[in-house]
Amino acid sequence: MDTNATPERAEAGSATADQADQIKGVARGDSPVPLSVLDLSTVGAQHSPSDALSTTTELARSVEAWGFQRMWVAEHHGMPGIASSAPAVVIAHLAAHTSTLRLGSGGVMLPNHAPLVVAEQFGTLEALHPGRIDLGIGRAPGTDQATARALRRTTGPLSADDFPQQLGELMAFLGDDFPIDHPYAAIQSVPNGPVPPIWLLGSSGFSAQLAGALGLPFAFAHHFSAQNTLPALDLYRQSFQPSAVLDEPYALIGVQAVAADTDEEALDIIRPVALSMLRLRRGMPGKQPTRQEAREYAYTELEQSFVDSWLADAVYGSPEKVRAELDELRERTGVQELMLTANVPDRDTKLHSFELVAKAYRMI
Repeated sequence: MDTNATPERAEAGSATADQADQIKGVARGDSPVPLSVLDLSTVGAQHSPSDALSTTTELARSVEAWGFQRMWVAEHHGMPGIASSAPAVVIAHLAAHTSTLRLGSGGVMLPNHAPLVVAEQFGTLEALHPGRIDLGIGRAPGTDQATARALRRTTGPLSADDFPQQLGELMAFLGDDFPIDHPYAAIQSVPNGPVPPIWLLGSSGFSAQLAGALGLPFAFAHHFSAQNTLPALDLYRQSFQPSAVLDEPYALIGVQAVAADTDEEALDIIRPVALSMLRLRRGMPGKQPTRQEAREYAYTELEQSFVDSWLADAVYGSPEKVRAELDELRERTGVQELMLTANVPDRDTKLHSFELVAKAYRMI
């Protein structure tokens, strides 16, 4: 008897008929591709987690009105500068405060959770908000080893190598299609019914190849692994096998993008984001520093090199500059959708940035 569930290509019985339409976005204004949003509920040095989550809620309302395709929130643990540790909870809140915007996880880190729990959470979200939920899945724990063990309540070895089996179980729980001789065959994930589209997320080739083999949409984290973007996208397209979900590849990339009235102001806004990333890479996560702190920080030569490299992969500047760079990035990568993230804690600054992007593409 096979006690392992491994992911199979999505067949007709495990997917809703309109999943492809839910996945494939609609470009607004004169944007060549749909534009979407990833928000981390960034907590600044002068802000609280409540402030950050309130800003995320206001952002969801605003980008819905401005014609963005979808908005995702990410799972992070033990990071004082990120308030989105519980994506399913945040998604439920955002869905209750919007009416048409697609909402999802970018993503749920599956190794941290029992697949049945994730199936129940997102089955509930889909039942509450039919046709508006995306389930983005990642294979990394997104935290340190001690926190990962606390999340999983296990002292066993922690490895992402179990991801295909976990994904297979999740897909089987959502589709109610375990083999009849499987130990979980009698278990029913409730609520059950229409299945939210599953996206695989990644920053390397593993999830790209798996997404392609399963015929699933793929989201690549260009905003923190830009050097791997083109190889991963190529691998996804080369590996792609048509499924009941998609008949051709559909990929998006996450892009750090900040628009302001001038190039100089945009640099001032994004500089604290770069400093926050520097501290994270050094194992010193914290609330995002203020603009003044970032201006006055005494960078070593090595630190300055990291910041310069990080900024080179970000998109920031006036609306015209941001649009030009986003258009070039889309053309170079050939993706079907761009997902913009602006890890800015100040509400007015963040909203203004996305509004400028929407105006640059004549979405409003």
